[in-house]
Amino acid sequence: MPKKKRVWYPGAIYHIMSRGNRRSDLFRDEEDFQVYLTIIEEAQEKYKFTLFTYCLMTNHVHLQFQTGEHEVWKIMRTINLFYAKYFNNKYNFIGHLFQGRYKSRIIKKDSHNIATSRYIHLNPVRAKMVDKPLDYKWSSYGVYLGEKDCDILDKNKILSYFKDNSSRLYQEYVESQLIILKEDSEIEKSMEVN
Repeated sequence: MPKKKRVWYPGAIYHIMSRGNRRSDLFRDEEDFQVYLTIIEEAQEKYKFTLFTYCLMTNHVHLQFQTGEHEVWKIMRTINLFYAKYFNNKYNFIGHLFQGRYKSRIIKKDSHNIATSRYIHLNPVRAKMVDKPLDYKWSSYGVYLGEKDCDILDKNKILSYFKDNSSRLYQEYVESQLIILKEDSEIEKSMEVN
């Protein structure tokens, strides 16, 4: 059965997720994370897309970006193919690195766009890897708060939803969910059977 063609048009915004095959690690050391970001940068030079947010988890990746004149599949094929070649060569790995095709959701509303950025930045907290999103090194959240620089990221679109493009208001928006995540975690713990 042929693969279903993904919806695309110039300027389409996507939430992309790629997972390691059998949920295995995509990143084993700091160099791996850095190489993935470098590959994104090289893909940007070729396909001229705008990256809004990213979060590179151990066994999966979240990207939020807007396409230009090139279809989303070309962008993701380039990123995943070049990273898989790097990974397979470095670790003498044979077989598929990624679990099937990447997942994509097209984002049509501003409210969905901003909510997606928060979801992506809270992913390490949800996975219980850190207590605060700023503590996770391989996410774009620190760029939004001015804690680090990143040439491949454009935070203007997301910050434009806040008065005066305020990073502080964006931080309040994202971190307002921390109490809910903590409460959910406490509920989960109370439901565990000893």
